[in-house]
Amino acid sequence: MTTVARRDPADKAKIDAIEKKLLANPEIAKLIDDLGTSTTDANDLVRGMLQASITRGLNAEMDAHLGYESGDRSAKAAAGTDNYRNGSYPKTVDSNYGPVTVDVPRDRAGTFLPTMVPKGSRRLTDVDDMIVSLYAGGMTIRDIQHHMATAMRVDISHETISAVTDAVLDEVMIWQNRQLDEFYPVIFLDALRIKVRDGGRVVNKSAYMAIGVDLDGIKHILGLWIAKEEGASFWAQVCANLSNRGVKDVFIVCCDGLKGLPEAVEATWPNSMVQTCIVHLIRAANRWVAYGDRRGVSAALKKIYTAADESTAKAALDEFEASELGEKYPR
Repeated sequence: MTTVARRDPADKAKIDAIEKKLLANPEIAKLIDDLGTSTTDANDLVRGMLQASITRGLNAEMDAHLGYESGDRSAKAAAGTDNYRNGSYPKTVDSNYGPVTVDVPRDRAGTFLPTMVPKGSRRLTDVDDMIVSLYAGGMTIRDIQHHMATAMRVDISHETISAVTDAVLDEVMIWQNRQLDEFYPVIFLDALRIKVRDGGRVVNKSAYMAIGVDLDGIKHILGLWIAKEEGASFWAQVCANLSNRGVKDVFIVCCDGLKGLPEAVEATWPNSMVQTCIVHLIRAANRWVAYGDRRGVSAALKKIYTAADESTAKAALDEFEASELGEKYPR
């Protein structure tokens, strides 16, 4: 299991309460043990968001191309066209988060040329970070439209840009306001580095991501946020957002020593514990490790952090210190 990030007299009562819950729910205890060291599939979750938003945007492009929305017969008659939708086909493109498969619509006349995912393209052109930024609330409408036009890199009408932007924003708003489960055994908080258009400039920012593990062991991105200033006020807003959308109880919140987060969790879910995730501990330790040694050091540290008890952890630590890597990287 992950390691406790802070210790004070109030923690003992919290730990006791959580342990009672874990003992009463052995499957949940196993779930936390299994998932307490990994947020490696975060990119998989982000790809699902990209797929939904890009597909929505492509359909809006098709509406603009035909001059009427799908199923609107009166608008089709008014447009005076015989062209119509003719299904779709799947297309896989690379992104900063791995391969994304989207459904590209087709028209009967074969004249539709998508711009979000152009024909022949094999990679998203800056659209991926822009969409993640939308989910995190990190861009204004004007910045979004400018970024969209730049990313598409073709002459495209303002009306089409507005239609695509509105369609993608609708998808984002539904996602941002959806109801969540009442209980998650574990919530991980991690950061993504994304490029965001800010007042005419493209800058790198951190988008904080809350990943909730449900009772079936399935991970969900609960929310994304870009902080102007990190601290107690920001984390209070994050926790309040999750609570307002239905989260009533969390066993453990795993993070990377984020300032102000323990207090926000305490105020929102008083019986929860804030812990430092093993992934973050290992990542922090590897800052002082040569790239070629990181795999070996990570494996050794994982044995220490995931030991069943103190004596087993000490034995694993002694073994590492006596090894070649341990001598190369002493405490």
